[in-house]
Amino acid sequence: MLLWLLQETEELYWKLSSRKELVVMVLNGSQIIIECLKEQGVDTVFGYPGGAILNVYDAIYQQSDIKHILTSHEQGASHAADGYARSTGKVGVCFATSGPGATNLVTGIATAYMDSVPMVAITCNVTLPLLGKDSFQEIDIAGITTPITKHNFIVKDVENLADTIRRAFSIARKGRPGPVLVDIPKDVTAATCKFTSKPVEFPARVSHTIDEEDIERALRRIRKSKKPFIFVGGGAVLSEASEELRKFVELVDAPVCDTLMGKGAFDGTDYRYTGMLGMHGTKTSNLGVSECDLLIAIGTRFSDRVLGNPHKFAKNAKILHIDVDPAEINKNVIASASIIGDVKEVLSRLNEKLPQYKHGEWMGHIERLKARYPLTYNQEGLSGPYIIEKIYEMVHGDAIMVTEVGQHQMWAAQYYKYKEPRTLLSSGGLGTMGYGLGAAIGAQMANPDKQVINIAGDGCFRMNMNELATASRNEVPLIEVIINNHVLGMVRQWQTLFYKEHYSATILDDGVDFVKVAEALGCEARRVTSKEEFEKAFAEALECKKPFVIDCIIDSDDKVWPMVAPGAPINEAFDAQDVASNS
Repeated sequence: MLLWLLQETEELYWKLSSRKELVVMVLNGSQIIIECLKEQGVDTVFGYPGGAILNVYDAIYQQSDIKHILTSHEQGASHAADGYARSTGKVGVCFATSGPGATNLVTGIATAYMDSVPMVAITCNVTLPLLGKDSFQEIDIAGITTPITKHNFIVKDVENLADTIRRAFSIARKGRPGPVLVDIPKDVTAATCKFTSKPVEFPARVSHTIDEEDIERALRRIRKSKKPFIFVGGGAVLSEASEELRKFVELVDAPVCDTLMGKGAFDGTDYRYTGMLGMHGTKTSNLGVSECDLLIAIGTRFSDRVLGNPHKFAKNAKILHIDVDPAEINKNVIASASIIGDVKEVLSRLNEKLPQYKHGEWMGHIERLKARYPLTYNQEGLSGPYIIEKIYEMVHGDAIMVTEVGQHQMWAAQYYKYKEPRTLLSSGGLGTMGYGLGAAIGAQMANPDKQVINIAGDGCFRMNMNELATASRNEVPLIEVIINNHVLGMVRQWQTLFYKEHYSATILDDGVDFVKVAEALGCEARRVTSKEEFEKAFAEALECKKPFVIDCIIDSDDKVWPMVAPGAPINEAFDAQDVASNS
């Protein structure tokens, strides 16, 4: 009798849950998870099932509002949730079971944490009586992820489950976004309680920290400046501040550079744009920032890859730092003025009070630097820069570019012109090899009408190529471009320049056939060795309705230029010509 009643109750729930005007009040924990995800507007989750999370997967089976994407590995699920979030601005969601399933999420969670990506990771654990007893597949995932999440939860009472999930989404979105983990013992997913749906309360933009004195101080700094330079980071992307930034740049009349995470916040085709700043930034950006008298840093944390030698960074400039996170102010560089608050809100307030400035002489100097130090590469044969430029030309600048980490990542940042935010997805802070393919799947699922292209090195491809099976199984029409130099290119570049060509463990010249691997995993694939072959293969890929892999064979010693040596000031950037002239 009891079993019949439970079955009838469950059947009634699934019938009524699809009718938005009705809410069933008594649900089990797994059903509560699904209902909370629906509340938050989640349409896609990425994950991998296992024993502890089986109840949740049974709930997924019995509904149709949320699509579940089965990845090949939990790390792929975490990166897919990340790519989904970065490309849309919405919270990405991933599932994993207990023990190794949960620990396989760690790298993806850390990647999202370093780049301020909103994500909710839901894991399930052993039952409450088995916690703390070294039970099969038990792990303290909340403890493990404490340093790499904004917050995490262990839900031990089903009565607290709904509000905890709602809090997780709110925390992930609020202020500086980031990942949140919710760990739920298996018996909590089976327990029942009353459930009442609630409308989503999206967090307001952080504005209460914006001090009018700070605004006025910033305006005075801008007024006194003769050579301002604007430096844009990922915070401008996260706050959706592109329009406000464009107006601000026009009013200040200043050149603009950016970080890897800031790509697309300001139009990369605009004449004021000078390219990326830092270790592999343009000479124009590095020299210009070194010469400016005011550096306006917007939504950036001044990472070591940007600063070079921090004691010599922008030594002629006052620094005005705008960021939502007060912890970033004066952390790596000392700012003479700062404004704490949401970038979109801060720029809006500044724009209301800014007059139109003219810095013709300074802008003329920057234009001369751009003419003197353009990005260049060897035009003979197939190369990474050529591939990126050809992709830009053939997609007309209208694609979502995803990258792994290494030389190819820098070429993608340098030679593709990002006109809009959320069109370059890349692991910046953590530098996660193996990030790109999972992220590309997530981005393609979120943006079915966009062309998604993942740029990989052969070293990175080896780390996540199993996710090609995920792409083919779900008929995801992404393009995977492998820039294959048969070495770990960026490490080899350092070994060449700084380690006397001691190529320790960086040569990958073995018998692995990426075309056969891709075909075996259900994809179309081509190997190319020339410019003509690449153009033909890429044109074919654009017309293909299934995942397409292009294995591009390039020279092992192609390098990313310019470059700043570790610990050197950024105005000492050098390129191939400088190396040749000094040898």
